[in-house]
Amino acid sequence: MSLINIKNLTFGYDGSFDNVFENVNIRLDTAWRLGVVGRNGRGKTTLLKLLAGEYSFRGNISASVKFTYFPFAVKDKSRPTCEVLSGICNDTEEWRILRELSYLDIDLNLYYRPFACLSNGEQTKILLAALFSGDNRFLLIDEPTNHLDANGRAVVAEYLRGKSGFMLVSHDRDFLDGCVDHILAINKTDIELQNGNFSSWFENFESRQAAEAAQSERLKKDIARLTEASRRTEAWADKAEAAKFGGKNQSGLRPDRGYAGHKAAKMMKSAKVTAARQKQAAEEKSQLLRNTEACERLKLFPLEYRNERLLTAKEVEIIYDGLKICKPVSFEIMRGDRAALAGKNGCGKSSFLKLITGEKIGHTGVFTFSSGLIISYIPQTTDFLVGRLCDFAKSSGIDESLFMAILSKTGMDKSHFERDMASFSEGQKKKVLIAKSLCESAHLYVWDEPLNYIDLYSRIQIEKLLAEFKPTMIFVEHDKAFSEAVANKTIEI
Repeated sequence: MSLINIKNLTFGYDGSFDNVFENVNIRLDTAWRLGVVGRNGRGKTTLLKLLAGEYSFRGNISASVKFTYFPFAVKDKSRPTCEVLSGICNDTEEWRILRELSYLDIDLNLYYRPFACLSNGEQTKILLAALFSGDNRFLLIDEPTNHLDANGRAVVAEYLRGKSGFMLVSHDRDFLDGCVDHILAINKTDIELQNGNFSSWFENFESRQAAEAAQSERLKKDIARLTEASRRTEAWADKAEAAKFGGKNQSGLRPDRGYAGHKAAKMMKSAKVTAARQKQAAEEKSQLLRNTEACERLKLFPLEYRNERLLTAKEVEIIYDGLKICKPVSFEIMRGDRAALAGKNGCGKSSFLKLITGEKIGHTGVFTFSSGLIISYIPQTTDFLVGRLCDFAKSSGIDESLFMAILSKTGMDKSHFERDMASFSEGQKKKVLIAKSLCESAHLYVWDEPLNYIDLYSRIQIEKLLAEFKPTMIFVEHDKAFSEAVANKTIEI
């Protein structure tokens, strides 16, 4: 066990007006299983890369261990997997790598196959095995779940629970609960470190937000009451002061100027005390709710199809390179269905969604579509997103103002609105695709892993949206909590 000391860490990207981190001070234990959470764009990946030494910064990071960043870059995926791992772990005995592969339930035959032939989930697990085969390193693991199916996530969570000495960025709530013992939350105004898993941290976070909201509301009422009291007291003081120089009163006598002045001064002093209390209350209020993560209400405009049945699949099998990659599948999508496609990596889930959208994919069996069906599609990949948001909205035929408003509600800073989308983080790119779909009125929403890289606050926000508007949809998503909250039907591939 040793410590990682981060002192006065300050970092900002070239050309950016604001720093990502400003005088950050944290002390971490290298034996922890540390989960990192926060909104997209807050600097989670940046923090990992700063520790890995990829960026220059002001301040100091000291540690007695080496840092290793995941995922590894694999330049030539055509090579056998064993050669890929040998290049990554050139100072590690092969038996160590094979041991870690067995812990992750990986068929050792994959070790000798070309790396490119493996599914994304298999590649992720194999690279994780390489990551943990070395010694004396603190591991920086950046969103490993994005290409893992539900079973793969459970296997990796159990695997990580038996390890120590890593920092893990993930937005999957169940996954974090299954493998971390500390949470590092990158909030709006500070960085918070807490013992426990995600659920315990989130419960504390929400309780604190609720308490601060109640206190803020109380102070808001106090400020309004004190403002009115101060205004009233000042008016009385002004009236008393004016009476010193007035004419005779109703008794025919001139006022006692000393008494009137004393009364006016007393009232003015009372007004100043009230103003001071008002200022103190305002200062207390300004310290509250600085880290509120508001999940603003989103809207959706689904179209209601005239018939109950929207599409039917009968005995459909996906074919790649002349080989069938799944058993025959039959299902129907009825009006009001929110169907989750489930199955292992590589079984053809994305191909089924592409078939539904009209893409030419090799298959047997029959897809039958009802006439006039309007579909809104979120693809799994974001590679095609380049250029400005306004141009993307125009080319997509969606309302630009609505599009920008949705992005703002999902936590995207308005400073990004004029940037090239190619510079966006993967989470921000996914939000672009989600916002586009939410702008589209459709009979059927087809979403392929929409939550990859999406922060947990936006996941909760989208869950509430789908629960409220209940669109007809078919989707692939490996976030267990999301699928359980949204789906009313599951189709096993």
